[in-house]
Parts: sequence; structure tokens; C-alpha cells
Amino acid sequence: MARNSSVRSELSALYKRLPWSAESLPGWTHTKDDGRYYESKRPDSPGWTDEEMRQVNYLRARQVELVTHIYAHDFWASCTDPVTARSALKHVTEAAAAPNRDG
Repeated sequence: MARNSSVRSELSALYKRLPWSAESLPGWTHTKDDGRYYESKRPDSPGWTDEEMRQVNYLRARQVELVTHIYAHDFWASCTDPVTARSALKHVTEAAAAPNRDG
């Protein structure tokens, strides 16, 4: 079964490869000389292809499915403090990956 963190990573990597706008939009350049607080610049966006949109929609739906499965699992009803238990679960892999400082 896919992990939510892998789906989130895959979606994040996809967003980085995609144009900044899902729709075809012109770019811009804003400078402080134009009265802007900070400078920003975007190239023209050709928009996303149908295939790119399908990939994004699939990964978003998969992420919601996984989160819902985890959040609504019967196990949480058996916890006296499910919020703290969920928070601890999020950090299990971090603790396992941390170097041993005992020696």
C-alpha cells in the first residue's frame, strides 16, 4: 500500500515540473519601481496538458483517500487521546531514522 508521504512527495515533485499556472496565462514582471513591496517575475504559462491535469487529480484524490483511511480508522476510537497518538505516529519514522547518541 502506498504511504501518504510518498504520494505527497510525488505530487510535490510533479508540481515543481509543471508550469506555474494550470491555465494558459501571460507572465509578468513587478518591480519596486512600479510601487510593489517586492519584486516578482513569472514567465508565460502554457498551462497544463490534459495528461498533467489527470496526474494531479489522481494524486490529489489518492492523498485524500489515504488520509481519510488513516484518520477514520477504528483504532483511533480506542485511544484516550487520539490527537496526541496521531501526532506521535507522524514522528515514528523520524525517531527511527535519528542517529543513536548513546555511543
